[in-house]
Order: sequence, then structure tokens, then C-alpha cells
Amino acid sequence: MITFALTWLSVALGLVSESVETASNLPMPLVLLPFLGSGFVPTDSMPTPVRWFADYQPFTPVMETLRGLLLCTGIGANGIIAVVWCVVISVLCFLWAKALYNRNRAA
Repeated sequence: MITFALTWLSVALGLVSESVETASNLPMPLVLLPFLGSGFVPTDSMPTPVRWFADYQPFTPVMETLRGLLLCTGIGANGIIAVVWCVVISVLCFLWAKALYNRNRAA
């Protein structure tokens, strides 16, 4: 689901770009988001501002859900939070990409 959501975000960023180089570089900050989550280190060991960001960004509940499912431990509310993040990002980015496509087509 996260791949689907990020695909629509990448489509929208590609449509808003004015050149091929810009289109390929705009989604690059997304590569850093998993490093600012709980995928590599627990968020409790992070400085307070980074911990706050890591706790509330989309990749943390996705990683915690995958970790819980793979290790057969409880996932708590992380599964629902991950699904909600994915649906919200997908819908918003789809609507944004659709608006950009229709705007470009009319021009």
C-alpha cells in the first residue's frame, strides 16, 4: 500500500515538474524518510525533535507493522495507522495528479 501511495505522489511530482531532471529529483527526499523512522533504531533513542517527527511520519507505523507481522509479535494500532496513512496519501496524491493532468491537458 505504501508503494501505491508513493507512486501517486511521484506521478504528481512528475506532472508539476518543468524538466526531466526536476521530475527525477523531486521525490529524492522520500528516500531519507525511512532513516528518520523506527526502521533502524528505536525512536526512544532519538533526540526529542527527531523522535517527534519519527513517531508521526508515515514510514514508522508501516515499519512497526511489518516488524510485528514478521516477528509474530503484536502490532497494536500500527496496522490501522499504516493503512490510514497509505489511503490518505494515495487519495490526496491521486486527486492532485488528476488536477495537474487535467490542467496540463487543457493548456
